[in-house]
Amino acid sequence: MAKQMTQASLFCGAGGLDIGFERVGFKTIWANDFNSDACETFRRWSTSEVVCGDIGTISEHTIPDTDIILGGFPCQGFSLSGPRKLDDSRNSLYKHYVRIVKAKRPLVFVGENVKGLLTMAGGEIMDAIVQEFSSCGYDVRYQLLNAKHYSVPEDRERVIIVGFRKDLGIDDFSFPAPQENIVTLRDALAPIPLPEDEDVCQAPYSSRYMSRNRKRGWDEVSYTIPAMAKQVTLWPGSPDMIKLGRDSWRFGEGLTRRLSWQEAAAIQTFPRDMVFSGNLTSIYKQIGNAVPCNLAEQVAIQVRKTLDEVI
Repeated sequence: MAKQMTQASLFCGAGGLDIGFERVGFKTIWANDFNSDACETFRRWSTSEVVCGDIGTISEHTIPDTDIILGGFPCQGFSLSGPRKLDDSRNSLYKHYVRIVKAKRPLVFVGENVKGLLTMAGGEIMDAIVQEFSSCGYDVRYQLLNAKHYSVPEDRERVIIVGFRKDLGIDDFSFPAPQENIVTLRDALAPIPLPEDEDVCQAPYSSRYMSRNRKRGWDEVSYTIPAMAKQVTLWPGSPDMIKLGRDSWRFGEGLTRRLSWQEAAAIQTFPRDMVFSGNLTSIYKQIGNAVPCNLAEQVAIQVRKTLDEVI
């Protein structure tokens, strides 16, 4: 393999994006997140400097120079399931990403966000993000990828944004091609032991939860793993849900439970020995907010291949 490259990570969460890139030869040396539990989780698997705090208060001069900057900037304001407000303060955090990329001038940056980013304000937000990074000296490409096509047992559509510094002259970057083999819930959960009660969210099921089917079978992929523990979908061994009418379902007869946090982590393709910090609600949140490690790895392979051809 070519020389090891370094990376910095903004809004790193538990580190799914970073883990995928480390698998192909990048080394994380600096990371940031606002969530203290996510920062502690990151420290458990990484030797990088982890700075916990609001990225808006962190000077770019304190961040080391790296070959690549990663950023899964917060996406709640862009989400199709959220209010999608143009003035949502969380939507402005990409500007701090732009600020840091502009100052540090990495070879490449990679961003990740939800599908809703593509259509918010008729596409104006996406256009603005591309334009701002372009004005900093980067050729920007983006594509909607579904994690289920990249060895992730989950329907999870995410926008991946990749920008190469213009002086590199890269004009032929390709996002990873979809894989034919689909990893199922049976494949992913076979090694995971049945959970203890304390490993599964036991909160009551809300009317919102019962408004739609929440179960996928063993030979399917999971619904998207959410960040909210109460909204986590059902273990595939649960009985099928029964539709009563529009936006109204009930559980079938037998043991019904949500996925445990260990099962959710396996679906998000975290390493089996991954240790998460915080209480159960926090652990589910970290897992649900993460980029699946296997998806990140496939993007990293393409980024690494492209860089190796020009440097």
